[in-house]
Amino acid sequence: MHSSNVAAQNVAPAKPSSGDQAQEKKTHRPLRDVLVPIPLAFLGLGVYRAWIEITFVGSFVGFQAFSVSMRDIFDLTAIVEMLACVALARRIGPLFNRARVYILCGSFMLLSTVLLFASSFMPSIALELCFASSVLGGLGLGLIILIFSELYGCLNPIRVTLYYASSLVFGALIVYVYMGFKMPWLFAMTALLPVAALLCARRAFGLLPEGERPQKTWVSVSVPWKIMLLMGFFAFSYGIIESSAYRGAFGPHSSPGTFIVAVLVVIGVLVRRDKFDFNVLCRIALPLTVVALFSISVFGFADDVFGGYCVAGGYTAFTILIMVLCSNLCYRYGVSAIWLFGLERSLRLVFMFLGRCVYEYGSMIDIGGVRGTTIAIGIAIVAVIMGTFVLLSQKELSNTWGASFFDGSGADGQAVRKQEIVDRCELLAKRFGLTSRETEVLMLLAQRKTVGQIEHELFIANGTAKAHVRHVYQKFDIHSREELFDLIGIDGLQSNADAPVEELAAGKHA
Repeated sequence: MHSSNVAAQNVAPAKPSSGDQAQEKKTHRPLRDVLVPIPLAFLGLGVYRAWIEITFVGSFVGFQAFSVSMRDIFDLTAIVEMLACVALARRIGPLFNRARVYILCGSFMLLSTVLLFASSFMPSIALELCFASSVLGGLGLGLIILIFSELYGCLNPIRVTLYYASSLVFGALIVYVYMGFKMPWLFAMTALLPVAALLCARRAFGLLPEGERPQKTWVSVSVPWKIMLLMGFFAFSYGIIESSAYRGAFGPHSSPGTFIVAVLVVIGVLVRRDKFDFNVLCRIALPLTVVALFSISVFGFADDVFGGYCVAGGYTAFTILIMVLCSNLCYRYGVSAIWLFGLERSLRLVFMFLGRCVYEYGSMIDIGGVRGTTIAIGIAIVAVIMGTFVLLSQKELSNTWGASFFDGSGADGQAVRKQEIVDRCELLAKRFGLTSRETEVLMLLAQRKTVGQIEHELFIANGTAKAHVRHVYQKFDIHSREELFDLIGIDGLQSNADAPVEELAAGKHA
């Protein structure tokens, strides 16, 4: 479990001091220093997204026996499985170190691929093959979503944003390449995607320090209903216009809207790094989604390709933000990723299904001369606008968003203690007037991170973290980590905790 603060996403960030501004000026570096190496293993999420598009969602292959109902079976199976994992999360989690889960997941997805492609060559039993493929694919999807959710729940918000957006770009590129394969090669290469994604996940967990991997500790927490509800509004809106997003040669994950927004987010994180404003994701998602819905309800552009690209881009921006918010609850407080993401993804799929139903059957309903589809779209527009403005009105996106933590007998004592340390750091940051970046550094110092580790985690230049540490010490009027830990309330200090600030700033101590 970790502690962090989504610092740069304040709506009205504190004005940096003159020292901060001087330091920021020093950190403008050549392009080679802007580029950050992204471990390939963390892009496995994009690999399994490519598999989803090629097989079940917006496929360019055109499996003859595959229909919308098969897609619904695929989604429903994943929903049921994830909800079952949510109910058993305390007993089965974490999943990342269970080899059987990887084998089971890979087997489901591989067999699903085989059956789906086989349906094109065995028309007499094609319907049965597609049904079995949908069920097995849904089972594999549910597991692989939870595996990667655990992975991203171990990362700080900046890394979640960079790696997730990069995965979206990577997944789209895979689909673009696969479009050029003939059927035999397409089958063989598609069958490799689930295996490659799972190998990436295993490797990515191996790259994490042991203390930062998912823990067995359990934190009792209520459902963060604000996050869930707002994601539901966007998923419902996306479901309404989902068919438009598949027009032409592109599917939802390879849509130009998805690709362009993901690329822009990657560039924004690489350029801004720890100063990246997460509210930008809301400002991208809202207008694109509203424009797409408005084009349907007012102008009747049900088949408008541009509207499909807009809704895909808006939905992409918001899914990145939701990934950041949910991952941050796991990262900061140790909330079970199986429990949290299982609920969020299940709800998302349900709302998307409802959106598709509204689009398909709403035109059959007429209320006072107004089609049911138009009424539903109007409600979706209002909900998305109001929800987004509520989100933007928050001082920080790092709050719990409807989640309440409990200290009942079921909660692990160490997990509760770490949660208290996070809350204490935030309280001290407000009391002593720390900037958003200094608060982030304080959180990492509380984890006994070295200066070098802080620089690595926050993607900041050499020397910037040292300056932030000095500023924290100066504002607290302290001179050692022992004093810092006493102030925060951390006991059981390491032997080097009383190192002077000058040595700590030089990164010589853990």
